[in-house]
Formats: sequence, C-alpha cells, structure tokens
Amino acid sequence: MSAPAAPVTSWSIDPSHSTVGFAVKHLMLSTVRGSFSDVSGEFAIPNDDLRAATLTAEVGTASISTGVEQRDAHLRSADFFDVEHFPKATFRSTGMTPRGDGAWLMAGDLTIRGTTLPVTLTVTPEGTGIDPWGNLKSGWTASTKIDRSAFGLTWNQVLEAGGIAVGNDITLTLDIQAKAA
Repeated sequence: MSAPAAPVTSWSIDPSHSTVGFAVKHLMLSTVRGSFSDVSGEFAIPNDDLRAATLTAEVGTASISTGVEQRDAHLRSADFFDVEHFPKATFRSTGMTPRGDGAWLMAGDLTIRGTTLPVTLTVTPEGTGIDPWGNLKSGWTASTKIDRSAFGLTWNQVLEAGGIAVGNDITLTLDIQAKAA
C-alpha cells in the first residue's frame, strides 16, 4: 500500500482581477507606465509550503496598453515586442526563498522575444478569502527590475542634449488574484 499523495493547493490566475504593469523612464525626465491585460497562469503550493511553490505564467504581448494608441502600436512592432513573431512572454519559477519580512524571493526564467534570462521577483502574499460566490481566492503582489536590452528590446534614439529616449531599466509590478483550482 502506498502513502497518500501530499496535498497540493493549485491556483489559476484570474485575468479579470490581475494586472501586470511596467514603468520606464522617457527622455530621462519622466516615467511612462503601462500594463498588459492578457495574463494567465497556474501555481501550486504543495503542503502549503511556499518553498516548494511552482508558477508558470504567460502574458499576451499584444495586450500592452500605455493609454496612447500610437505608442502602443510602436511597442507591438518589431522595434519592441514584435508580437507577430513573439505573441507571449512567459515566466517559469525555479525556486522560492523567504526574505524574512513576510516577503519571498521567487527565482525563475523570464522569456521575452525568444530570449530567456533568470530573474528574481519579490513576492508578497496578500491573503486568502472567499468571494461572494463561495470561491477561495488568493492575492499576491510581486515586483522586479529588468534590463530591456538584454531581452532584445533595443530600439532607442539618442537625444540632441545627450541621453536616450527610452530607459533600459524596466520596473515590473504584478497584482495577482488567483482562484483555487
């Protein structure tokens, strides 16, 4: 007789209540913010042990929105995300470690434009609760910084006064709500 399988709490990201946002310097003067509305993914927490948690997530790159359609069209083009050839950006976790202040560090592989690089997200569990329809929900926030040029997002313009039009450092912020599967 084999031992019973360890309980695994599985979760699905709820795209209608989740946001993947970004911020980047423009003209070295101001910050432009935007988000992706097409987000999906699954994660599991075996035995309620976050050290053993796994996550896979996808973002539809065509869903980018900065509130300016002309800029969004440029970001979808081959100069940036090249959504025709690279319709998804993906993340797959490789490990979780406690940070010591209630937050966790989630290491993983981020793929953008066919380039996969390791990144570390700072993840904070925001709690769980039951929605009005009896579904168990969970909230999470996460953030990281990446160098966009390392992922092949290299378009830029040099400014007459010096500097560049678009900064290389991108701050990613995730506000995720998930439903127990």
